[in-house]
Formats: sequence, C-alpha cells, structure tokens
Amino acid sequence: MKHHYLINVLIAILLLFSSCQKKQAEQADLVLLNTKIYTADPSGTVAEAVAVKAGKIIQVGPNHEISKLVGDSTQVIDLSGSFVFPGFTEGHAHMMGIGSNLINVDLMDAQSYDDVITRVKARAMNTPKGEWILGRGWHQDKWINQPEVMLKGFPTHEALSEAVPDHPVWLSHASGHAGLANAKAMELAGVNAQTMDPVGGEVFRDLSGRPTGLMNETASGLIYKHIPEETAALKSMKLSLAIEEALKNGITSFHDAGCGQDDIDLYESFAKKGHLKVRVHVMLDGSDSALLSQRYQIGPQQNLYDDHLNVSAIKLYADGALGSRGAWLLAPYSDAPDVHGHNTTPMDEIETVVQAGTLHGFQVCTHAIGDRANREVLDIYERAFEKYPELKTDRRYRIEHAQHIDPEDIPRFASLGVIPAMQAIHMSSDRPWAINRLGKERIETGAYVWRSLIDSGSKIVNGTDAPVEPINPIANFYASVTRKTLNGTPEGGYESAQKMTRTEALLSFTQWAAFGAFMEDKTGSIEVGKLADFTILDQDIMTIPEDDILQTQVIMTIIDGQVVYEK
Repeated sequence: MKHHYLINVLIAILLLFSSCQKKQAEQADLVLLNTKIYTADPSGTVAEAVAVKAGKIIQVGPNHEISKLVGDSTQVIDLSGSFVFPGFTEGHAHMMGIGSNLINVDLMDAQSYDDVITRVKARAMNTPKGEWILGRGWHQDKWINQPEVMLKGFPTHEALSEAVPDHPVWLSHASGHAGLANAKAMELAGVNAQTMDPVGGEVFRDLSGRPTGLMNETASGLIYKHIPEETAALKSMKLSLAIEEALKNGITSFHDAGCGQDDIDLYESFAKKGHLKVRVHVMLDGSDSALLSQRYQIGPQQNLYDDHLNVSAIKLYADGALGSRGAWLLAPYSDAPDVHGHNTTPMDEIETVVQAGTLHGFQVCTHAIGDRANREVLDIYERAFEKYPELKTDRRYRIEHAQHIDPEDIPRFASLGVIPAMQAIHMSSDRPWAINRLGKERIETGAYVWRSLIDSGSKIVNGTDAPVEPINPIANFYASVTRKTLNGTPEGGYESAQKMTRTEALLSFTQWAAFGAFMEDKTGSIEVGKLADFTILDQDIMTIPEDDILQTQVIMTIIDGQVVYEK
C-alpha cells in the first residue's frame, strides 16, 4: 500500500511538472490584442490577435483564444483602434543613398532652380572652402518656375557657379541618372570642351561646345571619380540613419538595388552587433567584375544572421531614366524626335553576366525602363533559360522598374517567370510630364501597366526607389490603388484601368515582395511559424476612403517580435 501510495504521489508530481512545463511552453513572449489583422495569407484571413514566441508567430485568431497564451512574462500590447499588417517590404531602393540624402543637401522638394541654388549656398556658408558640396533630388519637370536659360530641357551651371564659386558642387538628379556640376567641380574633374562623351552617356554642351554642367547617364562618372572617398564613420552614420528612416516608415525588409563589397562588409558588421534590424536582400553591383568573380566562388547566400541578410542577387543596368531621356526606347521620344535614349551597359556584357549568374545560382535583376530595354532584357533571359533549361526552375529573375513595355512583351514576364519589380509612386510623380516623353498611345498601352501584368499572371514587387522618391509605403499604396498624383489629381486617376486593387497593392508590399527575395516561407504574411514582423497603422487602409489614405501614420514597427519603432 505504501509502495503504491509513493508511486501515485510521484505520478502526480510528474503530471504537475509536465503541466507546468506545457503551460510555460505555451506562454507567448508577445501578444497583440484588440486589433484588426490583415494576414495576407492565401485565404485573406482577418483576425483580432496574434501571439509570438522566440521571434516567430505561434497563433493567430480571436482575442479570447490568444489571451490564453498570456503569462506572467508576456508583453501584451492593446492595439484598440489600430491595424496590423505583415511587415512592409521595400522592394527596390538604395539604403546608402537614403542615408546620403539625410546628410547631404536634400533637393527633393525644391520648387525651382533658384530654390536649389539657395539651399546649396546655405550649405556653402557652413562648409570650408574647397570642400565638396553634394546634393540630390532636383527634377526640372517638377519645378513650378523654370529658369530663363535651359538646354535640352535642363538647367545650366552658370547661376550655380556664380552663387557658389569656391566649392566643387555635384547635384544628382532625382532619378540618379544625371547630375549638375558647377564650374569648380568641372575644373577639378578636367571636364571641358575637349572632353569626349563616354559610352552610354553624354556631356551636355551649349552652342559653342562648352559643357553646361549637366552630365547624363554614364557621363556622371566623370565627376563621381573625383569626389573624395567616404570615411568608415560617415558610412556607418549613413547606414544607421537609413535604417531608422526605414523603421519609422514601417519597413521590415529591404531590397537594396546595387551594392559593392564595402556595403556588404558594412551590413555584416551591423548584423554581427545586432544593429541591422531590417532584413536586407542585397543585389550585387553587376558592373564590378571582381566582386562577381569572388561571389561566384562563394555562391548565393540566403538567410544569414538570423534571416537578416541575403547576398544572392545581381543588379545590372540596361538603360537610363525617362526624366533625363536616358530610357532606351523602340521609337524616338515624342518630345525629342532624334533621341532613343541610352543603352548604358552593352547588351553582350549583360548577357555574359546573366549566363554566368545562371550557372552559379544567382538571381539576376536588371534595370530596364524603356520598352527597348525591357525587350532586350527579356530576350537575354529567355536565351539563358533555353541554354540552361535544367537551371530555369524558380530563378525569379527580375526586371527593375519595367515602366514602359511594348504590349507584345507584357505576357512574356509571366510566361518566362520574370518578376516586374515596379514602383507605383513613379507613376504618381512622373505621369504628368511622362506623356510628353512618350506620347498618348505609348502611355495608354504600355506605361505603368500593373493591371495588365497582374492579369497575365505576374506578381509585382512594389517599392519606392528611395532616395529617388521618399521611402513612404503609404504614398506608394495610394498611388497603386488610385493612380493619382499625391495632390489627388486627376479625378479617377491616370489610365484608371491599370489600377491595383487594395488587396493586390498590399500583396505587392508583403507576400509578393517576399517571393521576390525567396523569403515567402519566412515573411510576407502573418501565419503560424513565420517570423514576427508587423507594420501597425492608425487607419485601415483597406477600407477607408481613398482620399484619407495619405493621412495614415505608422504607429509601430515590430521585427522578430521586438518593437523597433514606436511613434
């Protein structure tokens, strides 16, 4: 009897211990309650609460079910009146460029050339003579007032040089595909009437043959190579600032479109210290042959540093930008009948990298804005798949921007499995003047054709191309579903038949964007087992009137179940 009694006591203790262990195992680290959760899962589930443990989602459902997972150590956040979405992905931007814009002269909202000069002059007053002044973001087609002197639709350096004579100045165009140098910068760079145009670029000249200061496409390199190299401390500051800017905009993952080894080293140093925070999908600079050779030996790397860094893609450039008439077109520009744009990297070089990248397992992402560039890149991808049919499976090659596509090429994206990585906000910013470049027919049949691409089977990866545009997913969402400028014009939107639905727009920032980086099994939706990345907004962008979307604020950003930004 005594023996049986001891056995029963032991069993009871074991059951109690097991029950306590089970209860402890079920306790969540973080619970979000009393909210509306758009999961972006395949069923379009909407829930009230979510529980997180060890950085991963362990349950999604109604409040009363999730509340059962609250323990003594659980962080509980009541989100009444707020709305939860899968962490937003920035599908194409430039991290270090964002940091640069936060340090250099920001010209993104400049209203005129005089405004640009005023900002540069103010910086010069606090900068030692002889030091470079850098800025970015001006766009002549967006100025309210145009300068008296223009050449080929662009300003010339004289007024800038007169206002700032003692500092070399380089002001990158908003597109990043052109720039304006003052006289001091051209003097230091040796740019004069005898300077030859580089392949894929142009030094703009006046009627007497003298440079106007405008360097288009690859001609920008004539100036860039004379700008002093950044210190390690400055680079670290830029990355820190850019990460914080991403977090306060609700960005949890970031596709960085073009990185050198220095950038990768910096990312790794941040990741080792736990400072990287956002998840970065790196595209290697495809023009750096030494970098590619090194990386081919290493092979593509995915999910490094607890899923915070991928080095598995290559970025190439087929053409330039529409604003500088550098986009490569099948037919001439409507406002410049003798101009077809620029093929900025010879196509045989692109083809060489595409085929080598295919052999070594890398994703290839090629910048193509004009319809000629898009066709040429699709042709190269298709030839690579034909040459290596066994390697075609699930390569997810991308065309970055894909802004202007010949109608015949639209279905080729889906049939080849090529992802259009597009930026809806470009339509919002560019459409008022883009019709002058392309004309009515090309605008209507092939420009920013999101609906046509989706209907043909494509998944669009959405982004802002920051610092070309502000890294603001709310503005980007608004552009996706309204096709209006940020001023709310025109009524009904431009080419309204090409709008995305709100669900499609959300997917383009979440599930589809994760797919574009081979991360859909880990991020992009709020499902059990996935990483606990959430973007929390103060308005329901899926249901509110479209005129209210732009007033929406990010109130919290959560990555790995940790609050990394709170308004």
